[in-house]
Amino acid sequence: MKKYLAVVVLIGLVIWGLYDVGGNKSKSPDSTTHVAGVPTNTDQGQQLTVGLEKGNQAPDFELRSVDGKAMKLSSLRGKKVIVNFWATWCPPCRLEMPEMEKFYTKNKNEGIEILAVNLTKAEKNRADVPAFMKEFGLTFPVLLDENSEVARLYEVSSIPASYILDTQGVIREKIVGPMTYDSMEKMLGKIK
Repeated sequence: MKKYLAVVVLIGLVIWGLYDVGGNKSKSPDSTTHVAGVPTNTDQGQQLTVGLEKGNQAPDFELRSVDGKAMKLSSLRGKKVIVNFWATWCPPCRLEMPEMEKFYTKNKNEGIEILAVNLTKAEKNRADVPAFMKEFGLTFPVLLDENSEVARLYEVSSIPASYILDTQGVIREKIVGPMTYDSMEKMLGKIK
């Protein structure tokens, strides 16, 4: 009798699990399957879904910079933003950084910001980050993702990886791999 009861309970749990998962994947207009699934209002009154797809509101986060200042992504609304995930030991990141610095230097007064999110947990030594910044003469904000929370939030699986956001914080492009100065000019020139 106990075996039958255990089987019935197990079957019930499986059915409940399928129902629960199936219910969360509904494609109705009032539901979402994105990262946070939280509707966000824009300045124009539209509701956007927070997620990682093009057209989604980028998930907000707050990290500390190398010099200890807290910086929140949403505080940059009104600017076009490149959120770049990288590490000092990554060869493509080393190729990309001079291109990013060149782009930033030319465009920082034109309403463009770069947030270079260092995957600090993946570094051998945290002191490698300021040394890297000095070596490459980086002047844009470098944020430390010490527990990989933001990397997980943005589902970063390989680096460099970048999200290009418009002035409302909406994702317009996702790039995996190094960017060049020209590619940044083209991408950011197309968005408002």
